[in-house]
Amino acid sequence: MILPGTGRGTSEAGGGVQASVPEAAGPHRQDHSPVPLHHPAGGPPPRAGEEYDAIVLGAGAAGLFCAAQAGQRGRRVLVLDHNAEPGRKILISGGGRCNFTNLHVAPDRYLSANPHFAKSALARYTPRDFLGLIEAHGIAWHEKTLGQLFCDGSARQVLDMLLGFCEQGRVELRLGEPTGAVEHRDGCFHVNGAAAPRLVIATGGPSIPKLGASGLAYDLARQFGLKVVEPRPALVPLTLGGEDVLFRELSGVAAPVEARVTSPWGKAAFREAALFTHRGLSGPAILQVSSYWKRGDPVEIDYLPDLPGGWLLTAKRSQPRKRLRAVLAEHLPDRLAQALAERLELEAELGNLPDKALTAAEQRLARWCFMPNGSEGFAKAEVTAGGISTAELSSQTMEAKKVPGLHAIGEAVDVTGWLGGYNFQWAWASGHAAAQAL
Repeated sequence: MILPGTGRGTSEAGGGVQASVPEAAGPHRQDHSPVPLHHPAGGPPPRAGEEYDAIVLGAGAAGLFCAAQAGQRGRRVLVLDHNAEPGRKILISGGGRCNFTNLHVAPDRYLSANPHFAKSALARYTPRDFLGLIEAHGIAWHEKTLGQLFCDGSARQVLDMLLGFCEQGRVELRLGEPTGAVEHRDGCFHVNGAAAPRLVIATGGPSIPKLGASGLAYDLARQFGLKVVEPRPALVPLTLGGEDVLFRELSGVAAPVEARVTSPWGKAAFREAALFTHRGLSGPAILQVSSYWKRGDPVEIDYLPDLPGGWLLTAKRSQPRKRLRAVLAEHLPDRLAQALAERLELEAELGNLPDKALTAAEQRLARWCFMPNGSEGFAKAEVTAGGISTAELSSQTMEAKKVPGLHAIGEAVDVTGWLGGYNFQWAWASGHAAAQAL
């Protein structure tokens, strides 16, 4: 099967992929003056005579997909990765079932210094395009919630599919090989004894370092004179201190809420589950707002976002003998209801409480303020926000404007998606965009 060369060619439901004819290899860009580099030597000694059309650094989702598409367009492609196994993040994603895309992908669900940058790539390679590959490969899938698509079986199926595409494109993978000095001379990029007129940075960010993640992409970007937006953990649990530490007693309790933050990147609100942990707050709603949160900002929680205004006064009139804890327990886990009632300090029966006090309690439950003292960092972050500045790249080809032939894709770039398959779709879309230019 040939990977489609455009963002079209898939059927909506139950269909396969229309094979496209690989584009004829065009002339490579003219040689340009070498960039002076100062990078510590490393990796194995050079091996002479290895020349490629493109070298891809990183055997993750973006790197493998980009390499496969370029290989099936007739390019000779080498993929280098210091990990002994490819696609390690793919294998752990989605609880081992790989949340490979989201049906509701849109540019406004990505965080970037340039909110328009992702539009081109996402429009040219859509969730339906990747779903077409999944179906054509015979991988059963299901929609879990909020447009999130998962494999019925294992994430291994997605990785095997990508490796199969690479094999069809005769892509060479060299794994377990530390990346040595990257140099540019005579119109080619040189690394680990291989040379190519095009180099793709697809090494991701530093999130989940136990899987081998690092800041290599940023080192390379700076080496070539590209700006980097300060990397920070995203989709990450938040930690609590001070008075909020009392909520740690609720560790393991989860509830559907609306979490909100206001930050330099705008206002964000997510209605999903929040989970109290022994260190603070987690769960989908918290992970989502964490990408927008910055230290010193509050996180607001609406514990009962689906109830109409004045619901507590209504409860007073219909159930005057009930106490606040019992009313809250009708909508929230009992331990959480008890903790909130204690902190609101309204012990009497509802019928004996003034309307003003109940209105104030309702307002506080709708805007319960937490002041996180930090996050659990890159070790627990699902992705990295920030990265190689989009101002340095072409949104059409992901190529560096200052350094022709150098591309950056996936998590390495300052484009970060919501939780739920959005970052995989960015990997596919940005990899596809770069591959068309290799």
